[in-house]
Amino acid sequence: MALAALRGVALGAGRSSRMLARPLAMPATKLPGMCARLPLQAATTRSYITVQKYSRDDVLSNLDEYYANVMSTNWADYLILVYSVPFWEAELEKLTSVVQPYLHEPEVGAKFKAVQEMMDVFYVCEDIRDHLNELAELATRASGFMGTGFAAEEKVENMDEHAKQAAEAYDKLLAKHPDLKPKIEQTVGHGLAILRQKHKFKFGSMHRYFY
Repeated sequence: MALAALRGVALGAGRSSRMLARPLAMPATKLPGMCARLPLQAATTRSYITVQKYSRDDVLSNLDEYYANVMSTNWADYLILVYSVPFWEAELEKLTSVVQPYLHEPEVGAKFKAVQEMMDVFYVCEDIRDHLNELAELATRASGFMGTGFAAEEKVENMDEHAKQAAEAYDKLLAKHPDLKPKIEQTVGHGLAILRQKHKFKFGSMHRYFY
């Protein structure tokens, strides 16, 4: 009897040790049919992606609006340009990408070419006008306080060369871009007239300003 009891204890201890060593198996969970098909659907379907598109009429309208906005601005007012030019450049970059699908069309291509020509002329006129303003400022300072010669600064020795080059650039712009003559006159022509008040020289339309 004692041996049988000891044998039963030994068998129970061995069985319990094997049960502790064996990991507990989690009960199998049956997934719903919809969840079971999700990996297959994700592998066979594509996500829907959409982008903003512009119609031909939208592109033409944006080009007309941009051209009118820039042309109606006073190119000779440096403060307005400081505020406006960064927005013009950002909008032009946007228009350049939007107009590409319709660039082959004659009407769209012609309007976009006109916009590009306008901006090219604008940058040239702005540079020349800034240079003329600096020359006029230096000429004013060279005359001293209120033109009395008091605290006068040094004169620009080659003022004739600067005025001649600016007048030549003015004539070339008028000849190359006749459609933009009003804006060329507003910037370069008027700048030459202001400089002529400080330093006498000749240019094509000097008598238009009555002196």
